[in-house]
Amino acid sequence: MSFWLIQSLNSLALGGVLFTLAAGFSLIFGLMRIANLSHGAYFMLGAYVGLSVIEAGHSFFLAILAAAIAIGLLGIAVERVILRRLAGNSLSQVLATLGVAFVIADCSLWFWGGDPRPVAAPSFLAGGIQILGQTFPLYRIALVIFSIFVALGLWLLLDKTKLGVMIRASVDDRQMAQGIGVPATKLFSIVFCLGAALAGVGGIAAAPILSVYPGLDADMLPIALVVVILGGLGSLLGAFIGSFLIGFIYSFGQALFPDLAYIILFLPMLIILAVRPRGLFGKISA
Repeated sequence: MSFWLIQSLNSLALGGVLFTLAAGFSLIFGLMRIANLSHGAYFMLGAYVGLSVIEAGHSFFLAILAAAIAIGLLGIAVERVILRRLAGNSLSQVLATLGVAFVIADCSLWFWGGDPRPVAAPSFLAGGIQILGQTFPLYRIALVIFSIFVALGLWLLLDKTKLGVMIRASVDDRQMAQGIGVPATKLFSIVFCLGAALAGVGGIAAAPILSVYPGLDADMLPIALVVVILGGLGSLLGAFIGSFLIGFIYSFGQALFPDLAYIILFLPMLIILAVRPRGLFGKISA
């Protein structure tokens, strides 16, 4: 009983981490039609930036803010300087994001070194909480709650603001949206900045449970890709449900069948895509 409870709570925590990573990826993929292969690198770099802020003696909240701003600005720079110049050439854009990922990975290795770096949770979230007689880390519970607030914030942005209406319209039918005057160029920059910032926040938020190490980007990116494809391109609901679904599949797969963890992860995705090629909540786009 204790194994299933603890593993379920671990799955929820992993799902919360995956959502902060996959939500921005899904928006960028859905709007810009770019498989942003540098997204995992933004996640890792956000963790390193936050780590540096914490090691300088500042608070965990300032570390989250610094990661969001730094990675968001980096996202704007990549979109404007590199991707915008390759507009209309999807293959070159994907290869460019892969190149950016390699550059970030090597620069991180050069600057922060190759050893795993632990990150302590905020002091007020240290310790554990009793759940059905089992002690579970309080920070992991907070991480799940944090991901829910992020989801609510994104839902309010996308459903209750003019910017959100333009984003959703562009995701559903980009050509029609451009035809009625939606400023696609500015919108691309905003969405890419938001997606990168979310990845950076996810990196430092996940650091107390994953630590920070070279290769973190390569470990997280394939899982985020599974979430995005499974949930449906551009779907916030799909990213949210897909993140927790994959969190459960991956956590229990590693615990019960460690040698088959990736088979257990990718096989359900293939089965679902065979039935619903656009994912659970994907829409037909123009």
